[in-house]
Amino acid sequence: MSESATASVTASATAEQVEAAWHDPKLANVLYHDWEAGTYDEKWSISFDQRCIDYARDRFANIAGCQDWPYGRALELGCGTGFFLLNLKLAGVLDQGHVTDLSPGMVEVAQRNAHNLGFDVEGRVADAERIPYDDATFDLVVGHAVLHHIPDVEQAFREVLRVLKPGGRFVFAGEPTKWGDFIARRLSRATWWLTTRLAPADWRRPQAELDESSRAAALESVVDLHTFAPSVLEGMATRAGAVDVETKCEELTAAWFGWPVRTFECAVPPGKLGWKWANFAMKGWQRLSTVDRALSRVVSKDLYYNVEITGCKSY
Repeated sequence: MSESATASVTASATAEQVEAAWHDPKLANVLYHDWEAGTYDEKWSISFDQRCIDYARDRFANIAGCQDWPYGRALELGCGTGFFLLNLKLAGVLDQGHVTDLSPGMVEVAQRNAHNLGFDVEGRVADAERIPYDDATFDLVVGHAVLHHIPDVEQAFREVLRVLKPGGRFVFAGEPTKWGDFIARRLSRATWWLTTRLAPADWRRPQAELDESSRAAALESVVDLHTFAPSVLEGMATRAGAVDVETKCEELTAAWFGWPVRTFECAVPPGKLGWKWANFAMKGWQRLSTVDRALSRVVSKDLYYNVEITGCKSY
């Protein structure tokens, strides 16, 4: 990597660490997500208002139902900035929250977001393959877009079951399927190419920012380790010892629409698109998500973009 790329990944990382990260997925995840921590919420339009509260609650209810709310003590793996757990708490799904992430920067931002919302969560820097909590500690373990970053997913499931109380539940959402990710990434790349080459100059971010995004996308190829066939993901959880394992998939046409939209938003200057565009993007995604739920009766869930999984620890 160049000196400028090395400096951009994270101010605290050495050139040797960055070079090593290309061959060490866990180190890559730490460096990449530490770098992203300060701007992650803006990049992915993460908030803690009714829009994201509804999204998190609906994803949870879709796969795990509404019974047993609120869960007493909950842990999030790969918490990022706290998007899933904090919005689930705001929705009344859980009481006491704990967050973990391999990235110290993300844990810090998640705790700061919780504090700004008026409550505190315990945060620990932690490897999902070796969760630093005692056996039978939690009623619920959750994660959003985290399993595909973990080298040994089956070992992570074993650790999740170890820290769950008997009868406790896990819910993981936002994981990419094999074919859904294949299609979405190609749509995203085509949108990036068209926007950065054909859009008028005042509709493109400065070249330095575009180059920075391209370098980030290159490092994502190291931190994004897996895509999943739903049946294979179910098998991992079952072999780890989970019971009542189930997967559901979402976003078919919504992903075909959403990924180009998000890519276009990343390529144009902030504030250029305005409220009408944001409304169009949200309404379009919601309407297509409704279509996708109807199509699920006849379309294989392997073709959908997002897979959710839930299961329980046996009594």
